[in-house]
Amino acid sequence: MVSTLQNLPADALSRMAHTSILVVGDLMLDHYVYGQVSRLAPEAPVPVLAATQESFLLGGAGGVVANLGGLGACTYILGAVAQDPAGEKMRTLLDACGGDTSGLTVVADRPSTVKMRFMAGNHPLLRTDYEKASPLPAESEAHLIAQIENACASCGAVIVSDYGKGVVTPAVFKAVVAAAQKKGIPVFVDPKGKDFTIYKGADAITPNAKELAEATNMPTGSDDEVIAAARALIRETGIATIIAKRSEKGMSVVTDKDIHHYPATAATVAGVAGAGDTVIATLAAARAAGIVMEDAAAIANQAAGVIVAKPGTTPITRAELQAVLAGADNPLRDTTREAFIYHDWDAARQIVDAWKAQGLTVGFTNGCFDIVHYGHVNYLNRARERCDRLIIGLNADSSITRLKGPGRPVHEELSRASVMAALGAVDMVAIFGDDPADDDKPIRVIDALRPDVCFKGGDYKVEDLPEAKVVLAYGGKVEIMPLYEGHSTTSAIQKMQKTG
Repeated sequence: MVSTLQNLPADALSRMAHTSILVVGDLMLDHYVYGQVSRLAPEAPVPVLAATQESFLLGGAGGVVANLGGLGACTYILGAVAQDPAGEKMRTLLDACGGDTSGLTVVADRPSTVKMRFMAGNHPLLRTDYEKASPLPAESEAHLIAQIENACASCGAVIVSDYGKGVVTPAVFKAVVAAAQKKGIPVFVDPKGKDFTIYKGADAITPNAKELAEATNMPTGSDDEVIAAARALIRETGIATIIAKRSEKGMSVVTDKDIHHYPATAATVAGVAGAGDTVIATLAAARAAGIVMEDAAAIANQAAGVIVAKPGTTPITRAELQAVLAGADNPLRDTTREAFIYHDWDAARQIVDAWKAQGLTVGFTNGCFDIVHYGHVNYLNRARERCDRLIIGLNADSSITRLKGPGRPVHEELSRASVMAALGAVDMVAIFGDDPADDDKPIRVIDALRPDVCFKGGDYKVEDLPEAKVVLAYGGKVEIMPLYEGHSTTSAIQKMQKTG
């Protein structure tokens, strides 16, 4: 059966944002070093990476926490870190996601797990892993187990994120199941390895098709094969629900009685990294909010579609999920291409950071764009030629009225934003000016998004631009570009008034 959302409560996302989820599992730090290669080393025929920037992202169970934070849910985290710089960095990133890190266990027998990737532009050169993948020492395991029951007491669901690094021991998992059953809350598992019998007692597991095939020694290429493999696993483990992630084929939810297939929703795929974390985080938050499994899975499938359309590994946000759940007619998001519209600058910054982490140059320009004409299109195309991604700072309706007078804007802001997002040169639209603090200028939105280069059309000097000071202060550049004469929104409106 192909399934879609059925009778989704109007306050579903609000309810999800008010849930608390316990996350138990292997925390990892993804460390990216970006640069360019232009020569080989003199001492050996290996490339020399001239590093230009680096970024740090949460991985493993931390990626689940980041997605829950993006949805607005509260998280309590049980995992292990060392007392080292990577461990401190993970604590900082987890705190930024709204996670409660008071339950982290400090281990002395291993470093914090780090995956360090060296990238030449978008091309990987080398990955270095710092880790010790073995079960936690008995003392650390006991410390973690001692916290599980109290952690479950205030939560509506548990996610076990097993990456095989040693946190999810049989004793830890048994304690999780016992505490969850006592509280009457579901346990979701992102599994690792080929033996899924170790997850007996879980309510649902989320293997991908390859993992499901390896765990059952059965093919999983077709719908029927996935169903057969999932039901074999149910018989063997007693786990009630198998949620098979099937990449471009979407997702299948199988129980011993029901089958639901959810087709993939992304029109374009920029990458699948992080989609699994998004799926399990959204599932757990939805179920904790009282949403039935069928609809929870459909929501999670929609969330995965958002993630795979975005560059890099960035978590889902409530605004993005709200937009996609509202359907194709929602003006907040153009689902046919990689262009997003934001009032929420924090959510927009996550996309910008992901672009930068891939070594892409991010440009910015701004305007009212009340009636888009050839001059606009020509200018934007030339700006886009000078960067890899282009953001439009769009004046809000109230800002245009103050700047242009009564009767303006001609088109309200979401209509204008949708038109701009549909242009091939535009990758993001960020709306500003509805807050008096903006003073109808793009200074605050620029400071929030930190583009690499800001374009300004007209006969200006850089030192005369109010926004130039903040751009130059964080290391960005300002470029002045000539405008195409003979076209303006004001003259177009005046012409229409005369001929009308």
